[in-house]
Amino acid sequence: MQLVTLCISTMMVLVLIGLMVLSVQATRNVSAYVREHLTVTVMLGDSVTEQQGILFGKRLQQQPYARQVEYISKERALREQSEAMGSDPSEFLGVNPFVATLEMRLVADYANGDSLKMIAAELMQHHKLVSEVAYQEDLTDRVNQNLNRLSLVLFVLAILLIVVCYALISNSVRLSVYARRFDIHTMKLVGASWGFIRMPFLKRACGVGLVAAVLACGALGGLVYAAYHYHVGFDEVLGLRELLITGAVVLFFGLFITLLCSYISVNQFLKMKAGELYKI
Repeated sequence: MQLVTLCISTMMVLVLIGLMVLSVQATRNVSAYVREHLTVTVMLGDSVTEQQGILFGKRLQQQPYARQVEYISKERALREQSEAMGSDPSEFLGVNPFVATLEMRLVADYANGDSLKMIAAELMQHHKLVSEVAYQEDLTDRVNQNLNRLSLVLFVLAILLIVVCYALISNSVRLSVYARRFDIHTMKLVGASWGFIRMPFLKRACGVGLVAAVLACGALGGLVYAAYHYHVGFDEVLGLRELLITGAVVLFFGLFITLLCSYISVNQFLKMKAGELYKI
């Protein structure tokens, strides 16, 4: 019964660790998704032909900061805006007021204020093709600031959670070792080495950690499956790679913490004399 209680308590702690790992990875993926969907609009000059615009877009696509570049002609821009507004602005203006553009999505690492200024300056050097470069600098800075703050908060919570989890598992393991403190002393009296005495406890701790980790992974898998089922697009935030990493982290902590706590607890009782065992 005591072993079952230890296994269940360890599993619950590992579930909390797994949820934190999933949260950190989800935040990282959402951060990359948001940054990669920030758009830089490159407005082309009136004299630039469609062929020149497409060729220039292909050249931009080869740049290290460009994730995706799409050419939008004047006619397409007019058609899309007419559908959005419900009227054709060229009918009362007499001309197409839109210009051809290149919609460029950036690699996540380049979606920050300094990189955007550098990219805009580089694009404006092609003054024969480019008339203006537009991007939402304030939005980019706010997104990066918020994501950095969230990452810091999650990091601090992860550290605190690991400390709390260690304390909880340590207490549970210590109680299980405490129940056999007299067995430990008896083995000492018959001349058993410390390593020989520790071995059964470490093996049991390894088994408890393994079973608890498997149960925790099953519980986390059920939660993720429910999220996939009820939230469309959740698989873009957490994929197979993230789930495997979470499983590996849960397994590592399940084995490492239980083994470490058992080793420390057994050593504590091995150092005690017979009279001290009755005082605790």
